[in-house]
Amino acid sequence: MNIEMVGKRLELLKEMVPKLSRVAVLWNPQGPASTLNWKEIQLPARQLGVQLHSMEVRSADELDMAFEAVTWARAGALFITTDPVILTNLKRIAGLAAKSRLPSTYLHSEFADAGGLVTYGPDRADLYRRAATYVDKILNGVKPGELPIDRATRFELVINMKTAKALGMTIPQSILLRADRVIE
Repeated sequence: MNIEMVGKRLELLKEMVPKLSRVAVLWNPQGPASTLNWKEIQLPARQLGVQLHSMEVRSADELDMAFEAVTWARAGALFITTDPVILTNLKRIAGLAAKSRLPSTYLHSEFADAGGLVTYGPDRADLYRRAATYVDKILNGVKPGELPIDRATRFELVINMKTAKALGMTIPQSILLRADRVIE
């Protein structure tokens, strides 16, 4: 499912910035999830005709330098992978993306709440509710190994219109109509 999510997020960027030809990807080569995202974005990027620019960060100390380098790379948008270094610095990354005038996307809605442009990913509240049913089953005697692996079924699209306005962007109506939440 992760490759589907990566591709969908890249499609959203392309839909918001139709002439998009180069996307910077913020990722941590030491993080398993981030590395997987980097690998998984390659095929959707080729299919969409988008060139990728690698922005490797291993610690928060490297963020400023990574954003300086992306300016020289002339990326038109920013794709942010999942990683603890990134997750703990969402507000800072959102600020650097805004300063660099880069439309950006992330997996979790906290990024849009922190000032990022758009997020698309599993509805975490729904995942937590469903996890509670697993706990209930285990407490009632079902062995964990007998429980099926469950995939996310509800997804959340969040758009931060304050950020869009600050970037001078007009979000297409087709995206706004699909949004689960719009931050004004």
